[in-house]
Amino acid sequence: VPEAENAVEIQNKPDISVKDGYLVMDGKTVLKDINLNIPYGKKLGIVGGTGSGKSVLLESLVRIHDLTGGAININGTDIRDYTLDSLRDNFSYVFQDVFLFSNTIDSNIAYSEPDIEHRQVVQAAKHAQAHHFIKGLEMGYDTIVGERGLGISGGQKQRISIARVFLKNPPVLILDEATSALDNESERFIQKSLEELAKDRTTITIAHRLSTIRNADEILVVADCGIAERGTHEELLAQDGIYARYYDMSR
Repeated sequence: VPEAENAVEIQNKPDISVKDGYLVMDGKTVLKDINLNIPYGKKLGIVGGTGSGKSVLLESLVRIHDLTGGAININGTDIRDYTLDSLRDNFSYVFQDVFLFSNTIDSNIAYSEPDIEHRQVVQAAKHAQAHHFIKGLEMGYDTIVGERGLGISGGQKQRISIARVFLKNPPVLILDEATSALDNESERFIQKSLEELAKDRTTITIAHRLSTIRNADEILVVADCGIAERGTHEELLAQDGIYARYYDMSR
């Protein structure tokens, strides 16, 4: 995507807003009438069916896609007026499908900070509940993992991914169904890591399991490319709409 000629850097902790967000891709409307305020530190949950626009919305926050209409602002400035590096340095994503490079575990954790001291890599791994299993490997942090993480389990890959984010320490954390592919035991480890990671920062969670967003400050239900319902867990249950049906099915 193009960067503005006189682009500036984000100077303060980001307050995010979306005003009349509208996006068309390949002739198809994928987002419409999106209005959203995410002051710094807010915990936001998002639920919705496949193809509803959840992931596209979050990708638009870092200009993977630019809106067709409306605007996304940070601290009152259109994100298109910030440098891409400054914008993207403020965000970290944890996805369901983790990509690891064919390299050491140490290098995979330190991906965003390749010159960082090893002790800081270890500290990040401890926060992510990853240190114990890494030390149990024959080569420890010098263990080479195969491309896409071959040779370690899904839960272990996810903890390495979370350790990356602890090391980067971004103001905004985006969790895109980060635990949906894990078994129950792995999910307990990961959920503990994510709760630690979410402290004192903005956290936006696309949820597969509604239990992961039950305590969010606000929950959005995205349907037909727009926001169909919004409120706290209790408020949405009281509306007895889409969210309430999702909740009943998950019990």
